[in-house]
Amino acid sequence: MGPAEQVTPVRYHPGVVDRIFITLGALSAFLAVAAGAFGAHALRDRLSADMLQVFQTGVTYQMYHALGLLAVGILLARFSVDGSAWLTAAGWLFIAGSVLFSGSLYALSLTGISWLGAITPLGGLAFLLGWLGLAIGIWR
Repeated sequence: MGPAEQVTPVRYHPGVVDRIFITLGALSAFLAVAAGAFGAHALRDRLSADMLQVFQTGVTYQMYHALGLLAVGILLARFSVDGSAWLTAAGWLFIAGSVLFSGSLYALSLTGISWLGAITPLGGLAFLLGWLGLAIGIWR
């Protein structure tokens, strides 16, 4: 392979990944507020108290991790010139965790399909790994 044929490594594009995380964090927070309002008003008389609490747990964790995703986007822009694999992984793990954890709780509470609860711990693991990635990534 000659010099012209060498593979160029993927480079961090400043302002792209961090903006994606900030945008998705803001949208996730928007959806968490909407879901919370939906749960408090539209679902109050339709779900049992237990299932309403399950739904609310999904809302709460979605909001926490939407804020975490906003932080990752801001920190990625502030502390990283060429991108941080740890911070980037943290952002994607927060997104995956929100989909798996909160999404499975929403689906479980709305459908009553109990096996959906088996997905929830995978989202919790993604959240934990995301926080660990954030803690390490801020130093690398």
